[in-house]
Amino acid sequence: MTTDSTQDLIASLENPFAEKDEHEFRVPGQIATEPGIYEKALKHGWELQQRPYKAAGVKNTQRQHQKHRMTVWERIQCLADEEPTVLYQNWGPNLDGASLVTALIKVNGRDVAIYGHDFTVRAGSMDATNGEKLARLFELAAKRGIPLVGMNDSAGAYIPAGVGGLDGYADAFTALRKISGVIPSIMCMFGFNAGGGSYLPRQGSFLIQPNETFFGLTGPGVVKSVLGEDVTPDELGGPGVHSQSGVTDFVVPDEVAALRKVRALLDYLPSNNGEMAPYRPSSDPVSRKTWDIDILLKKAFNSPTGFNTPFDISIMIQQLCDHGDFVEVQSERARNTITALGRMGGHVIGFVANNSSVASGQIDIAAAYKNARFIRFCNLYNIPMIFLEDTTGFLPGREQETGGIVQAGRAMLDAIVDLRTPRFLVLVRNAFGGAYASYNNYPTGADFVVALPTTRVAVMGPAGVEYVYKDELKKIRGSVKERIAKETEAQKAAGLGDEDAKAAAEQLVKDWVKSEEALLAQRYERELMNPDEALSLGSISQIVMPSDLRQVLTEHMDFCLRHYQPEPLQSVQREFH
Repeated sequence: MTTDSTQDLIASLENPFAEKDEHEFRVPGQIATEPGIYEKALKHGWELQQRPYKAAGVKNTQRQHQKHRMTVWERIQCLADEEPTVLYQNWGPNLDGASLVTALIKVNGRDVAIYGHDFTVRAGSMDATNGEKLARLFELAAKRGIPLVGMNDSAGAYIPAGVGGLDGYADAFTALRKISGVIPSIMCMFGFNAGGGSYLPRQGSFLIQPNETFFGLTGPGVVKSVLGEDVTPDELGGPGVHSQSGVTDFVVPDEVAALRKVRALLDYLPSNNGEMAPYRPSSDPVSRKTWDIDILLKKAFNSPTGFNTPFDISIMIQQLCDHGDFVEVQSERARNTITALGRMGGHVIGFVANNSSVASGQIDIAAAYKNARFIRFCNLYNIPMIFLEDTTGFLPGREQETGGIVQAGRAMLDAIVDLRTPRFLVLVRNAFGGAYASYNNYPTGADFVVALPTTRVAVMGPAGVEYVYKDELKKIRGSVKERIAKETEAQKAAGLGDEDAKAAAEQLVKDWVKSEEALLAQRYERELMNPDEALSLGSISQIVMPSDLRQVLTEHMDFCLRHYQPEPLQSVQREFH
């Protein structure tokens, strides 16, 4: 065989030694008879059943594998506990509807509705048949109260179908919106998705995107023709773009990791809005001491920068959760806040925490919207919440105001006020001004508020010294000129020249002013930046030692959940978010 012909060969999925027996339809134990019209009808039906599995053909399947992608059937097999129940087998003469598969599967023993685009058939494109099929699946999932998983791998609307493809998307959009807040949904973005193939999955509760995938309203080619810009798919709609904007909730290495993330995430979600998330008995004792929180805070606050030392709040979340397990949502976006799902005493808990290791934990536009969306999800699906507060406030500045920080902050506050599930607040350190007033305290509806001894609650942070002790500061600064004059004379008397004496005097007085201001700052922290007043006013229920935090929170949460009745949200739908 020549070298050229060898290069033309590609791997084949066909087994040349496989026996290709004719499929026969017999009843066990029945005497063999000559096949008739009944057997012909059975054979035709069997061929229709097998059509979606064989429609791709060897070459299309190979092409999918060469792109490091699985077929839709391989994805279902990877995710499901057992063989799926395939629904809506509307694969017509021209494979109408075959580019989309809908099924019922079991994941971790739970019923789950699933759909997936078959990119090997018409590039997974959508026609009217697909849209109707999707809509019926969504309605079925909502009616039976089971979660939904979508595996998206579609080029968009099927162009030869004309307006039918657009109608298909409109049908699916509408049906998915109607079940939003009724059942949770998880969407995986596989391959190259465009147009409606991007809009539809983002209607889901969570969106998972592997590396080396793309989705967007248009592809790079359209951007080039319309705007004249050269842009790669990754720069336009890759995980790095969508994870920063909040469009993507989880970025994973590949398709297998995405499907594993689906399984892990489902374990924290209820099947519908009338249930609690699955309870998992834990061997991690509720009374376990959280000494690592003690060590973390001791090392941070006993350092040279004292109470201004940043630290990673996710370490505290890890210590609070059963066996340290939790799933962080939108981990690559707005790192100054952490949103996560974990378990305490077997109960699923939603965590929202300021992360001082990034931008001092200040709340900016991205953080506010990230928090608001997560809080609203927990509210819809009966997930109790714990807020860990450690922030100096909302991020000020022209850029934030221009971007709408007022509206973003309001969205977060609205979500907190509307929250109906059991919710706790832990004051870790800083809780200043409007950030404290809008962060799940008793006036906004918290069920339980505790503070660590390191808490500093005040209307303003250290800058408040300028207002509280303005008379003392005015006196200190007003005496500078006189002190410099007296000190200059003293330095001259000690033998220095005029210029040297004045320079020495100015430095000495400057150091004196700095020390006096430092003393006032210490006095401000001692008198106002502490939990004492908040405790005396009832704004805080109790002071908790860091090592006891898990036990106190878990026991109180268990009490609240014993008296909480999970049900669909019944309150008035408010304006805005």
